[in-house]
Amino acid sequence: MSSAVLINCFEVDPADDDRFVALWKRADELLRSRGGYRSTRLHKAVDPKARFRWVNVAELDSVETWQSIVSGPEFGAIAGQMAEFRPSPGMYAVEVAQAAQAAR
Repeated sequence: MSSAVLINCFEVDPADDDRFVALWKRADELLRSRGGYRSTRLHKAVDPKARFRWVNVAELDSVETWQSIVSGPEFGAIAGQMAEFRPSPGMYAVEVAQAAQAAR
């Protein structure tokens, strides 16, 4: 497998939003500095009562590079701090892609 989409859902109490986002940014900076992915978007639920209030969607260039980074000690330290947010990651391949037609 070479490219894929990582979708990671997090259960974050509203009182912990700032700390969660700070940790997420640290993880993102580490991943961007090492390569292996094209883009990432961190989404916040519109409904504050949603189970997964934060969802990360990352397009990976190289699953292998990404896996080597997340299995290392630097990322492990950040992931350990984020464990309380009960991450629920999954790796996906795009099966169908649609785009809206341009307005006339």
